[in-house]
Amino acid sequence: MAGGAREVLTLQLGHFAGFVGAHWWNQQDAALGRATDAKEPPGELCPDVLYRTGRTLHGQETYTPRLILMDLKGSLSSLKEEGGLYKDKQLDAAIAWQGKLTTHKEELYPKNPYLQDFLSAEGVLCSDGVWRVKSIPNDKGPPPLTTSTTPTPLIPTEGSIRVWSDFLRVHLHPRSICMIQKYNHDGEAGRLEAFGQGEGVLKEPKYQEELEDRLHFYVEECDYLQGFQILCDLHDGFSGVGAKAAEMLQDEYSGRGIITWGLLPGPYHRGEARRNIYRLLNTAFGLVHLTAHSSLVCPLSLDGSLGLRPGPPVNFPYLHYDATLPFHCSAILATALDTFTAPYRLCSSPVSMVQLADMLSFCGKKVVTAGATIPFPLAPGQSLPDSLMQLGGATPWTPLSACGDLSGTRCFAQSVVLRGIDRACHTSQLTPGTPPPSSLHACTTGEEVLAQYLQQQQPRVMSSSHLLLTPCRVVPPYPHLFSSCSPLGMVPDGSLKGAVESIPVFGALCSSSSLHRALEALAGDLTKLDLRRWASFMDAGVEHDDVAELLQELRSLAQCYQDGD
Repeated sequence: MAGGAREVLTLQLGHFAGFVGAHWWNQQDAALGRATDAKEPPGELCPDVLYRTGRTLHGQETYTPRLILMDLKGSLSSLKEEGGLYKDKQLDAAIAWQGKLTTHKEELYPKNPYLQDFLSAEGVLCSDGVWRVKSIPNDKGPPPLTTSTTPTPLIPTEGSIRVWSDFLRVHLHPRSICMIQKYNHDGEAGRLEAFGQGEGVLKEPKYQEELEDRLHFYVEECDYLQGFQILCDLHDGFSGVGAKAAEMLQDEYSGRGIITWGLLPGPYHRGEARRNIYRLLNTAFGLVHLTAHSSLVCPLSLDGSLGLRPGPPVNFPYLHYDATLPFHCSAILATALDTFTAPYRLCSSPVSMVQLADMLSFCGKKVVTAGATIPFPLAPGQSLPDSLMQLGGATPWTPLSACGDLSGTRCFAQSVVLRGIDRACHTSQLTPGTPPPSSLHACTTGEEVLAQYLQQQQPRVMSSSHLLLTPCRVVPPYPHLFSSCSPLGMVPDGSLKGAVESIPVFGALCSSSSLHRALEALAGDLTKLDLRRWASFMDAGVEHDDVAELLQELRSLAQCYQDGD
């Protein structure tokens, strides 16, 4: 890999993980497209960490995500399992059988109108049936195959989004998509509902070997593999798939970082007891087992609680979103994720995944919480010290780990990233002789401003901080969620019209005492369950002793975060 990038292999496990992943990869793609723009800061984040170069059978150079994703039958809509970049010779192999043949062909899903616009802009279908893509960004490929102008991008309507592939703008490698055909995405029958079912999937030789083959394919071409990031649904059977996948990675690639993002979609379904109980059980089993096999685990959700008493969805002052729409929730979480992961994707002086996990997970604290300010409020004419002082003494970010109100909680260690602030705004531009209104205004660099702010907020906390010029890209198909932002994400005094293209984001991963309360509450909800009523969950491969052990491990984990420990 050119430049000695510290490669990361991403695993996306589950349908909501697919939604978050689709937004995440769209944002990476948008950032690649802006890398040659003179207005953009050069090369702070290294795309080779997440992407790989390749070549099709026709000699066309490609640049695709280093990604393995697993989802259920019926979840791809019009997206082909083998992708659209490579023409697989095996699919066109001659059939040796000379007898009578009966062909069964599934009806094709209609392609989302948004994706039809995307394909017309991104490439051309050649006479040999291969979709030839435009040039690879950052001078990584040949000149564009087409010279047509790109049409004005469309934002897909919420009603047109059925599955994550309806708005994925990125071409995938044929080794990326792995479908679990034995379970259905749609309908009430044949669903992957329980943790035990998910574990069972990767105990089957067929799926275990398929995952291992894909892992070996991607890992063996890496020069400096730093680790794996797992985006995993916690609320359904994919919590079991994720736990088993993390165990496989730990066994086969010991010493590499494994950072797991446990994803939970929007609010609980009121009046649907079975779904809510399954969600509770899957979340608890998933958190405990993923913690055992990962370097770091972070639950991500816009819900207010991990337990059975759902709190209201979290509020962002400058966002208007619908908490019932996965398209909206996943966009916000992907934006936060793009910020949290920046330290191990830096071109210069990156923090490795292992180093990040070691800093945050001391004394057994392998679960962390997340929070973000989206967008970071910086009004025109303001400096960074001005904006930070306006935040006051309150926790500056909105909680994103369903651990309830953070007031009164203690932070043990944190990794903080502030991105998208123009260098001219990093420090206060006071007239010579003017006394600085605060110690932040006396700082001479933006890095010093941020470090001193964190020291004032959490005086005895081990903090790692990064200040990046690169904003987070939110071009279509990112939904229009911004209520009062300029096109560059600045928060003005009044509402401005126009599409927002990029935003500043303030995000943090924190080892927090809020996890003590959240994990204890989760264990408390489990003790109240009459497991005889949920025999179907137990029949999927979970014993009563497993539940007793789960409760013990949950409470032991909660004790690690007791305030004053």
